Amino acid sequence: MTDRAVKERDITQGVDEEIVYTLTTTPWGSSPTDVSVKAYDVENSHEDVTSTVLSGSSSITGDVITLPTLKSLVANKTYRIEVKFTSGGNVFEPWFEVRGER
Repeated sequence: MTDRAVKERDITQGVDEEIVYTLTTTPWGSSPTDVSVKAYDVENSHEDVTSTVLSGSSSITGDVITLPTLKSLVANKTYRIEVKFTSGGNVFEPWFEVRGER
């Protein structure tokens, strides 16, 4: 069993930046399908803010999932990004956190 948290830690993103992140699924499995991405406001009881901070759709190339654009972050807020996908009949949901920065 592998850790659900991605290896990258202490990710910051400027409030005016719009960044497309990628996730390589090989620590969990290969040939991912059925991808969904959600964003939560950690400081606000993990409120679902997907429609506010994620724009566009995800895509898959091999074992790499390209996430929707992350944007419109608020300074000093932490966002938990959860990427749910299926691989080899299993459903995985790794996550990472991004801190909004002025």
